[in-house]
Amino acid sequence: MEQRAPTVLSAEKVTKTVTMANQTLTILHQIDIEVLQGQSIAIVGESGSGKSTLLGLLAGLDVPSSGQITLAGQNLHDLSEDDRASVRARQVGFVFQSFQLMPNLTAMENVMLPLEINNQTSVTEKARAILSQVGLEHRLSHYPNQLSGGEQQRVALARAFVSQPEILFADEPTGNLDTRTGKDIADQLFEMNQSRNTTLILVTHDLALADRCDRVLVMSAGQLQERTQ
Repeated sequence: MEQRAPTVLSAEKVTKTVTMANQTLTILHQIDIEVLQGQSIAIVGESGSGKSTLLGLLAGLDVPSSGQITLAGQNLHDLSEDDRASVRARQVGFVFQSFQLMPNLTAMENVMLPLEINNQTSVTEKARAILSQVGLEHRLSHYPNQLSGGEQQRVALARAFVSQPEILFADEPTGNLDTRTGKDIADQLFEMNQSRNTTLILVTHDLALADRCDRVLVMSAGQLQERTQ
């Protein structure tokens, strides 16, 4: 009998409300989710449905109004902001639509940054190796404004994976790229994710990209449902 993979991320009855102009708006309502190690999960839905809000909560970038989230064995509700940041630094990688590279750092320095923050060794060698893996060994000393959009997102992928995160959060990782470049980046993302057995949580409006994941969750009116094939 095959052994069930451990749970690396769970949300229980997670609700997020905001108050605007003396009105309370519910963005997320009673979200339940369990993610197993090594799974790839896509969250899809219309703009404004709450996808990115949920991603931020699951990654510990924000806190829910009620409910609880457990990430890499840590109940985020019990942690201070600094402790949540520490969990993210050790366990989590991020890839965003807007790349979010440091403009004053070279490609190499951007990838070295999370390693340096975690006081890891062989920083230069690890950064160079993973940049070579994404095909940028000839662009190590270039700054973001000297790189194309696809090259910038490759640097962002290298930065996200270099610390061997347990879980990777990707928010519209191909959203700023043309179709061909977006497909190349998606191929790279899934290849690296599978080779490292990383857990992937992907927010996307691209249904073809979502279909490459193990599971697809649909966000609608602040509620989350599993899509049945």
